[in-house]
Formats: sequence, C-alpha cells, structure tokens
Amino acid sequence: MYIPMKKMILYVFLGTFIISLTLLMVGVAYWFQHPLKNKSAVVLIEKGASLSHISFLLHKQKVLDFPFLFKGILYGTGGWRHLKAGEYLIPPSISPAQLIHILKSGNVILHPVTLIEGETSYHLTHKLLKDNRFQGDCDVPSEGSLLPETYYFPRDTDRQKIITYMQKTMEKALSNVWRERAKDHPLQSPKELLVLASLVEKETALSRERPYVAAVFLNRLNQGMLLQADPTIIYGLTQGKDEMGRELTLQDLQTENPYNTYLNAGLPPSPISNPSLASLKAAAHPENAAYLYFVADGSGGHIFATTLEEHQKNHAKWRKIRDMKK
Repeated sequence: MYIPMKKMILYVFLGTFIISLTLLMVGVAYWFQHPLKNKSAVVLIEKGASLSHISFLLHKQKVLDFPFLFKGILYGTGGWRHLKAGEYLIPPSISPAQLIHILKSGNVILHPVTLIEGETSYHLTHKLLKDNRFQGDCDVPSEGSLLPETYYFPRDTDRQKIITYMQKTMEKALSNVWRERAKDHPLQSPKELLVLASLVEKETALSRERPYVAAVFLNRLNQGMLLQADPTIIYGLTQGKDEMGRELTLQDLQTENPYNTYLNAGLPPSPISNPSLASLKAAAHPENAAYLYFVADGSGGHIFATTLEEHQKNHAKWRKIRDMKK
C-alpha cells in the first residue's frame, strides 16, 4: 500500500513525539521516586512564600537539582496547596517525592527553651526577648507562675504564647500536687504551697534535702517563729532582677519590705522564684522531722538542728569552713 510522503513524515513525527514523551515521563517518574545526591540541610519556608520561591530556595540550598520539575509536578497535581510553612530538617539522599511529603507534614524543627529551676520570671522574660529564634513582645509574668523544665517550640513562635504555655503547665502541676498533698498539711491554699516551694527551691539544690527544708519552714510557721530565710531578703532587695553580688549585711536584714522574713511573720506575700516540680512535691510532702534550723555544711548541703544551741554549734563550724576557703 502506497503511503504519501507527507503522511509518512507525519507518522514518523508523531511516533517520535510519543516515544520521546514516554521516555520523558519515565525519566521524570524515575527522578521523582529515586534519591537525589543532596546533603542534609535546614530549610526555612516562610509563610506566604510562592512555589517559585520555595523551588528556588531548595535548589539554592542544594536540596533539588531540577527545581522546574519539582514546581511543575506540584502545580500539575495541586500539591502546592498543601505545603506548610516552617523550618525543616531535610535529610540527605531523599527523593523529590519524600521531600514533598516532608514539606506537607508540618513536622518542623522544634527549638528548646529552658527555664532553670529557681529562675525568676524577669530573667526568663529577658532571655526570651534576646532569643532571635522567636518573635513578638511579652510581659513579665507573675513570679512562680512558670514551671521550670525544657520546652520545645517552632521557630518564630510568639514569645507571649511560650510564656502562656509555661503558665498552663505550672497551673496543671500545682493543681495535681495540691490535690495529692499530705492529709495533715497545714497550708491552706495552692498559692501558699507555691510560695513555700519557691523558698525551698532557693535554699537547696539537693533533692534529698528539699523535704527537710520544707519541714523546717512549716515547723517554724506552726510555732509562730519568723522564717528568717535569706533568699527572701535578697528577693526583696532585687525583685528578682539582679544578683546581689555580695553577702547580706545586718542592714539588709533590718531593711523593711514585704519579703523580709526576719521582720515579717509568716510566708512572704508571693513566690520568690519559679520552683521546680521536685520542690512543689517537697512542699506538699515535708519530712516528718522536728527540725527548726539549718545551715550550710561546706560541701553543698546543709546540717539540720532541732535546738538553737545545736544550730549555733553547726553555724560555728560553717564559719570556720567558710573562713578557711577565703
């Protein structure tokens, strides 16, 4: 059968086109499903970024070798609508298909924010304000309203949201501890427990000592004695903003302010730090001991006493140790 030359050329052209298109589709499919030779990278996809910008960014950071293919596939499938903003850790040797899955997942990098046990709200707030991983302004929360631990947040999280989350965590912890407190506990409210825990937190860093310190303060309260807690004097003078940078003086002890437990009976009006969960539990479950006094032992801990005479002897030992270290 005779086939005109023009039709022959057309058939050849169509055949070549179909074969080429098939090979191209096979090549794109292979590229889409097989690992790239990319290295690990951190990529920040900003809110409102266009697909062109995202593709260019991924290519610039050597995550993609053919950004136009990536862009075309996402446009063709409508997948670009499901990409989520955030900071992503892109692992090495992943396929474009896996890359798209990561950018759709919303599993962004989380950055740690640590509130140290006994840290004041003022210090935490100013630490946050200097941290350029996060955004927005924030107010200094009330003392004792934050639970010390390490939290994790995405980059650009609003700083006030971080503080609010820490406050909710403390509210929950305090509620649980108060509900499970010792049956014969003398304190009347969760707030009083929080204040006591903040004193315990500032007096000792040793977990084993915390229930004993709590017992000392509660025993003194029960007997109508002044608490005479040095950390309350420091807080009254600094409001939790600065370190003393020196030892307390007799004048400091005689300076009138609501936090001076050498002059004022009972607990101070509010917490003097953000106490840890361990200190909250110690305040809720004090040791069954008759101690009324404690003083440093020179090795990071304390010596406890039930009588003033015994305490004065322990204090004399501490002064000798302190003088030897100078």
